[in-house]
Amino acid sequence: MAAPKQPNLDSVTTINDDGSRYFLHPADVRGRWVLARRLLGAILIAIYILLPWIPINDNPAVFLDVQNRMFHLFGLTLVPQDSWVLFFAISGLGFSLFFVTSLLGRIWCGWTCPYTVWLDHVFRRIERAIDGDAPARRALDRAPWTAGKFFKRIAKHLLFATLSAAIALVFLAYFVSWRRLGGYLSEPALQHAIGIGVGVSIMLVLWFCFGYFREQFCIIMCPYGRLQSVFTDGDTINVGYDPIRGEPRGMKGTTTGDCIDCRRCVQVCPTGIDIRNGLQLECIGCAACIDACDEVMTRIQRPQGLIRYASSNGLAGQSCRFLRPRVYIYGVLAILGLGALAFVASQKARPFNATVSRAAGAGFYSDVDSIRNIYQIRFFNKRNQDATVTIRLGKDTPAGYQLSGAEQTFSVKAQNEFSRTCVVIAPVNAYRGIADIVLEIHADPGNVTLEKPVRFLGPNPQTLPPLSPPPYDP
Repeated sequence: MAAPKQPNLDSVTTINDDGSRYFLHPADVRGRWVLARRLLGAILIAIYILLPWIPINDNPAVFLDVQNRMFHLFGLTLVPQDSWVLFFAISGLGFSLFFVTSLLGRIWCGWTCPYTVWLDHVFRRIERAIDGDAPARRALDRAPWTAGKFFKRIAKHLLFATLSAAIALVFLAYFVSWRRLGGYLSEPALQHAIGIGVGVSIMLVLWFCFGYFREQFCIIMCPYGRLQSVFTDGDTINVGYDPIRGEPRGMKGTTTGDCIDCRRCVQVCPTGIDIRNGLQLECIGCAACIDACDEVMTRIQRPQGLIRYASSNGLAGQSCRFLRPRVYIYGVLAILGLGALAFVASQKARPFNATVSRAAGAGFYSDVDSIRNIYQIRFFNKRNQDATVTIRLGKDTPAGYQLSGAEQTFSVKAQNEFSRTCVVIAPVNAYRGIADIVLEIHADPGNVTLEKPVRFLGPNPQTLPPLSPPPYDP
């Protein structure tokens, strides 16, 4: 039997000296951290599956309706004109990730990354159930092709493909909803060739990644591990080995440390590193090595915690600062981004939305009797029922001003929009110069009134010709 490959700091474990792929078969492990990760993974998977089913305001909790260009997020409906909201979402979530990383390293990768959750808690569990433990899987790889090996490979990859298709199907539900997706599946495939093609492509990519590529995605493709050094420092909490307590390695003796060099931490690592070599870009912070080492320490009656969550400075016997300037900076930026997102979301959560802009052309038009401003009104009905809309001038509008072109009540279909041109007319004898007025857009059902301030433009009142006196009537 060939000896397992020894990890080093010169190259990644998954690549052999000749450039070929070295396949990892992480051993199974039990412990408090693994149990916590599996419980969290089960919760995250349940959330992923249930979000397209949970109704909020007559729409799924998360529904990115690309076909109708509407995006429903937990009761908030956005249209393409609201895409600027993504700036606050991306900046807020991005700085939140930087904040967590500066405190706890790559805890996102090991605990909540969707790729890790599916790979560790689902696909590798299936593989262990079919192919056996790590030594059995390595032996099966080296074994010649037999009926038993062929059957195991076919069964495993059929399950992988089926599960990948199920994940892809749920993913499509975020964009077409389960109701519409059920119609797609019951209708001829050629009518929905694009949607079905996207779903099949996603399924094949997932099957390839979870069935073959695996940890290579985290090591080669994901940039987060390489950015880790930018957001972390010696005070960041990571999974680490205590060299002061563990060295020199060896079996129990008077001159040896607590590490007995059993290599159990290496055997359970999903990316094939030796945590005793220090923090490495391949480490995803999954804490499997902590549980493995604690289990060995318990058996040989030594204290647990030889491998533990700690900072590099702490493991070196130096003082550790949990709160430091970069933590405050990332935290403040995250609060600003998420706070702005929450404020915008509260403003956008209304069942109706409207925009008022000045029509193209001159800012105003005037003649001897009146001054006119032309505005373009766009109204969007986010509800799943028709709405009636009435447009009027606000109560603080100067006396004599009139609204033309939008006096009647309009009907707007569910989840639809309409555009209307309206003219605000000011008689010359009522005009006193540029003024700020309000257009009130009233919508039912819901008795919602949207107030849109606009500026009424016109000439300098002093340049207007005097009004002609009325004809003399003795």
